[in-house]
Amino acid sequence: MDPLNHTWTQSFVLAGFSVPGTLRPLAFLGTLCLYLLTLAGNLFIVVLVQVDAGLSTPMYFFIGVLSFLELGYVSATVPTLLHTWLRGRSAISAAVCFIQLYVFHSLGMTECHLLGVMALDRYLAICRPLHYRALMTRKVRFWLAGAAWVAGFSAALVPASLTATLPFCLKEVAHYFCDLAPLMRLACVDAGWHARVHGAVIGAATGCNFVLIWGLYGGILRAVLKLPSAASRVKAFSTCSSHMIVVALFYASAFTVYVGPPGNRSEGTDKCVALVYALLTPLLNPIVYTLRNKEVREAVKRVTVRVRTILKGP
Repeated sequence: MDPLNHTWTQSFVLAGFSVPGTLRPLAFLGTLCLYLLTLAGNLFIVVLVQVDAGLSTPMYFFIGVLSFLELGYVSATVPTLLHTWLRGRSAISAAVCFIQLYVFHSLGMTECHLLGVMALDRYLAICRPLHYRALMTRKVRFWLAGAAWVAGFSAALVPASLTATLPFCLKEVAHYFCDLAPLMRLACVDAGWHARVHGAVIGAATGCNFVLIWGLYGGILRAVLKLPSAASRVKAFSTCSSHMIVVALFYASAFTVYVGPPGNRSEGTDKCVALVYALLTPLLNPIVYTLRNKEVREAVKRVTVRVRTILKGP
């Protein structure tokens, strides 16, 4: 189609998943249950970190920030998915579509930076234990968390704004939410330059932090191997294990979608992988941090005892 003869698209249609109508109610209920569990789990972590004095360390401060971020991250796309399960192909205005695109990628890149900050925190705790408290003060941890949010929301302006300026001749988005690759396929013009810019921005956010995380964990590994006893080495590694699992889950799914030419993947693959990093990863994060973390389990017991005491009364 000639881009000079196109009309500006005022709305898009989200195709969602192609499933029989009889299975849509079941898919809706399953997704809704996972969504509510994700909200409850991450909200639980946020509240627990705030109310229990035993979790007032920098590590748990960043875990609380991550859980707060996941509340927004999962809510940026799952309500749209629920709507497509109920109504099938769903219309979405162009303005709402581009806002969703921006918020989703802002929170995703913020998580990349935050995971890097959390790796730095573990590096200082293990490799600089005598100076850890002096280095990771309350002011510093707030500054690092704020910098992660500012960096994520600033970087996402580039792909979101460039995509919003494209002329679109087609309306049906082959996805359940507004993402970069499905939207660019609808453009009337060659979006190759836009794709390269998007790849550079997202690659810088994900790749640089990924390299940073591996570099910091290389330093942690060297420090841990120098510890005198096996028990001390196991204890040191246990403080990092949950974070490493979350990093693996996040980056494995993100690299699958955003690294490499989009044409090498089917639209169905993109949608299925998106479910992993947009819904399942935020669901698993609080599970990983509670089930694998002794201090969190002990904090849960303390808070439970306090709540029971309050309910029983004097």
